[in-house]
Amino acid sequence: MAASAKPAARPEAHRRFDGVSQNRSLERGLEILRAFRPGTDLLGNGELAERTGLSAATVSRLTQTLVTSGFLEHDRAARAYRLAAPVLSLGHAMRAASPVLKAAAPLMQDLSIKLKVNVGLAAPDRAEMIYLESFRYNRKATLRSIVAGQRVPIELTSLGRAYLATLNAEIRDALLSAIRRGYRSAAWEPIGAAVDKAIAKVAADDYCAASWQPGVVALSTPLMLRGGQALALNLSLTTDESAAPIARRHAKDLLTLKERITHEIERRDDDG
Repeated sequence: MAASAKPAARPEAHRRFDGVSQNRSLERGLEILRAFRPGTDLLGNGELAERTGLSAATVSRLTQTLVTSGFLEHDRAARAYRLAAPVLSLGHAMRAASPVLKAAAPLMQDLSIKLKVNVGLAAPDRAEMIYLESFRYNRKATLRSIVAGQRVPIELTSLGRAYLATLNAEIRDALLSAIRRGYRSAAWEPIGAAVDKAIAKVAADDYCAASWQPGVVALSTPLMLRGGQALALNLSLTTDESAAPIARRHAKDLLTLKERITHEIERRDDDG
């Protein structure tokens, strides 16, 4: 994606500090933790205030509390904060306890090995998708490796577009409007058109394709869980081919994997 087309920052599409909340202090504390992303080692109170939209006084109070509770470390020399070990422990606990991952991961890994492709599963979080699991097959060791916990943009990826196809029009339009505000109008037009095309493709064929990283084509399909939660499952590979031949070869593989995962999740639910 050209530099001019990139949004200045990922929009926080669902942030609501002025609405009804069970505990606003907890909500704001979680916003502090959300501000830390891969590639961001240290953040000072000023940077945290800018990223969260909270006042400097509120940020100062919350960072002190998070240090005391062990979720942030304070670097006195840099006058800034970094995430502490308990945050990693929470992520590990989530992955270890997830019934969806217990059902899906072995099937995903089998397909990745069999077809020599990448297979991933992701969940939505505001304007991004978070990888829950990722099995990577790369012939070139230098290629970027996606890992669990990594975020990718909803509007640019097949994962995100497959998820968008599961939303009702009102919720989808609100989310896309928030994302669109981070783009220049001319830069958004082809992205918006591609999103619309992908949503139509999912409605017709239950999957969509995208190539938001050079030389990588991905196919994705929504994975709906009991209770209405929507995830997205993808299959991708490094290739010089366009999306069309990749889809002809592998769309059925992806949809068969989805069917097997859905069946396994439901079987475990029924047995449990």
